Amino acid sequence: MPLSRRNFVVSTLTSALLLAGCAQKQDNLKIGEFASLTGKEAAFGQSSHKGTQLAIEEANATGGVLGKKIELVTEDNQSKAGESATVVKKMISRDKVVAILGEVASSRSLEAAPICQAAKIPQISPSSTNPAVTETGDYIFRVCFIDPFQGVVMAKFAKNTLKVRKVAVLTSVSSAYSVGLAKYFKERFAADGGTIAIEQKYSEGDKDFKAQLTAVKAAGIEGIFVPGYYTEAALICKQAKDLGLQVPVFGGDGWEAPQLIEIGGAAMEGTYFSTHYSAENKTPAITAFLEKFKQRFNQETPDAMAALGYDSALVLIDAIKRAGTTESAKLREAIATTKGYTGVTGTTTLDAQRNANKAAVVVAVKGGKFTFVEAVAP
Repeated sequence: MPLSRRNFVVSTLTSALLLAGCAQKQDNLKIGEFASLTGKEAAFGQSSHKGTQLAIEEANATGGVLGKKIELVTEDNQSKAGESATVVKKMISRDKVVAILGEVASSRSLEAAPICQAAKIPQISPSSTNPAVTETGDYIFRVCFIDPFQGVVMAKFAKNTLKVRKVAVLTSVSSAYSVGLAKYFKERFAADGGTIAIEQKYSEGDKDFKAQLTAVKAAGIEGIFVPGYYTEAALICKQAKDLGLQVPVFGGDGWEAPQLIEIGGAAMEGTYFSTHYSAENKTPAITAFLEKFKQRFNQETPDAMAALGYDSALVLIDAIKRAGTTESAKLREAIATTKGYTGVTGTTTLDAQRNANKAAVVVAVKGGKFTFVEAVAP
């Protein structure tokens, strides 16, 4: 074959293969995910990502959705303020994702929500509990309970189970999650006849809480509510014990990570927090999830962030199937009409504000493990 003719054939075949590869790649259905895979809250992002990844892999193993395999496009916001907005813009404009899953932290979901709303790309948060997240607009959803409910749960728990009537509250002023949860706890605790004797403030990344805890000790409190994330919560518990504060310390779902015990050690014994599920509650859905998670990641007890990441992906996949399309308005409508979806963290029904009406559980740290205490229905 003449050289020019051979070059033409090779070029044609190469072009055809490239076009076929592009067509094959474009044939995938792209879902975006943003998470704190590194940085201070990396335990949250890594756990949620594993749950999301497991759900996507399961769906692809059974043929994907709408005749296409799902391609999960994951971006790391490094637990940094501002990064979520950057990576979400990139996934929408460059990767052309049809929907976005994330984030765990409310502050980072609040960064992304206006961008998704403006682009009419549905966003489903696994576990951002601040009410303002879904208030951003009608394309923003969550599969978890919200802080007004979680605040009530812990106020009732403090009064009825811990039997405390005079408490201190330590709030992270740089976290929308912490500020919101503190607000709802204080309102309900006071309404039930309790007293907020003192409130102290800190910021994310702080490591020394001795000044705040010294003031708390002087106030003669019977318990301490810390609606923050696991790193600061563990340090607060440790330093409280060092100062001789022998009162119950309790918090919200931001505590749930193995690092809570790794950082706090023995100081975490006898502390409590509210969360979204307990692996000890052996429903069929939880039992199946635990088995699949262990087989995939060689990890015995996935936490609530993994379970919520799993459920958020499956709620989205279910909505895509019901919509029969990824066209944004129809997909948004399908997500909004999610009713009675049985998942690992309970039955998901989204209300008119696109929030999930679900039960909470309270767990204790006992023997270095998270132990189920009680469930609280909405």
